[in-house]
Amino acid sequence: MEDILSIFVRSIFSENMIFSYYLGMCSFLAVSKSVKTAMGLGVAVTFVLVCTLPLNYLLENFMLKEGALSWLGSMFEGVNLSFLSLILFIAVIAAFTQLVEMVVERFLPALYASLGIFLPLIAVNCAIMGGSLFMQQKEFANAGVATIYGFGSGLGWFLAIVGMAAIREKLAYSNVPKPLRGLGIAFILTGLMGIGFMCFSGISI
Repeated sequence: MEDILSIFVRSIFSENMIFSYYLGMCSFLAVSKSVKTAMGLGVAVTFVLVCTLPLNYLLENFMLKEGALSWLGSMFEGVNLSFLSLILFIAVIAAFTQLVEMVVERFLPALYASLGIFLPLIAVNCAIMGGSLFMQQKEFANAGVATIYGFGSGLGWFLAIVGMAAIREKLAYSNVPKPLRGLGIAFILTGLMGIGFMCFSGISI
């Protein structure tokens, strides 16, 4: 239980996808102009991470890595399909991204219009692909732990983009120097928030 809690907390704070690894920066910077839009994209990214990580875990451990097909019989024990992992991971992510896009377009047309091209681009969001690749490296005990890691990573990304959007909305009333307006001040804020999140790296659970 302590290990699961540690994985969950670290995935949100000390291993935050944005502030520790700077993954998913394109949509993070482009969509973090409005809190409402940022929340919509953050929820979508979290949903895709929660759904795809356990599925990719099962693919990795029961189909792709060396010896994963041993459940089919002794003649498959030496089969290694790990070279297909990137293709299959992307296929799973793209499928869930398409599902999210259809649901948002159907029930939240205003949010769909405000997100624009960045909603379908969840399929190539580095944070989501990074979650699956980190899952491979960390070798979690089961799909449940991978799901917890996916939820924590998504929640960390959600907090990062909503926090940035809230600050940028307030900056609209500030006298920012002209050369720094827009992406300039956004990059500076990202760096400062990243330094702030580094404080969580000393937490031991």
